[in-house]
Amino acid sequence: MIGKLSGTVDSSDATSVVLDVNGVGYVVQCSSRTLGRLPPRGGAASLHVETTVKEDRIVLYGFAERAERDWFRLLMTVQGVGARTALAILSALSPEDAARAIAAGDRAAIVRADGVGPKLAARLLHELKDKVGDLALGGTAAPGARAALPGPAADAVSALVNLGYGRSEAFAAVARAADALGTDGDVGALVRAGLKELSA
Repeated sequence: MIGKLSGTVDSSDATSVVLDVNGVGYVVQCSSRTLGRLPPRGGAASLHVETTVKEDRIVLYGFAERAERDWFRLLMTVQGVGARTALAILSALSPEDAARAIAAGDRAAIVRADGVGPKLAARLLHELKDKVGDLALGGTAAPGARAALPGPAADAVSALVNLGYGRSEAFAAVARAADALGTDGDVGALVRAGLKELSA
């Protein structure tokens, strides 16, 4: 198994990079987020790698950061999510954004990924919600990546969504506001504090 590759960028296209490691060119499939962080041809690069072995081939998937690789593994545990779909999700959402979207139940954020429809998004939200609340993948927890918010905070999220904010950003803002206000936050105070977070 290959867990990490370090070398120089030989070439790349929309979905992969050829990484030259001591004269051997490894074709590594990547999210657009990772590809965008790679240097131009000839530049030094290091990728965290997930290796999969299929009947007829070995496929390498590369990630600029460990958290993205961990999310790739987690996404692949959901029925109907293959490597291509997992990479599409990670191209559309950073690990922090994915954690926030799942914790917030933000189906619209998940559906932005190519090849992810409403049914698959609902399955992802259902199957991963508890895991996101318990895990801080890659050692960094996303602000607001918790399984649920208590009553007044949930009402404050709904109020911000009704004002036109996205569910994920409203969820994160209210989570930060709830942390700052502690047990003193009623719905009105949380909405006001959440609006300040959103305008900051």
